[in-house]
Amino acid sequence: MSDTLLEHEGNCHCKAVRFKFVAAADVVVQSCNCSICTMSGFLHLIVPQEQFVLLAGKDNLTEYRFNTKAAKHLFCKICGIKSYYIPRSNPKGVSINMNCVDRSTFSSVKVEEFDGQNWEDNAALLAHLA
Repeated sequence: MSDTLLEHEGNCHCKAVRFKFVAAADVVVQSCNCSICTMSGFLHLIVPQEQFVLLAGKDNLTEYRFNTKAAKHLFCKICGIKSYYIPRSNPKGVSINMNCVDRSTFSSVKVEEFDGQNWEDNAALLAHLA
């Protein structure tokens, strides 16, 4: 496993929203069981905001907030895909949906389970992610 940081790219389904980010070639992502992640199949890879660049599609994003209204869920207005968002657990980070990323630049992707149904009890576990 390597900690070397590389540039990776991702996009929504229709490619109206495109982005790049810096992360290691070997990553661990979280599969969350909260209501929105379960319904959308979101796999979380959290990176610091300064390691994320939106390349295209700012005008094609629409925002959705629920519950505490802290997380900024961003969806493509054209295809409806949430390729990334600003998480409640890490407002200075960006949670990228690994399902929206070109995996050819990664050596390994390990998926861990996260109990988001009991978010308040488990949020401290997310502190190490970005």
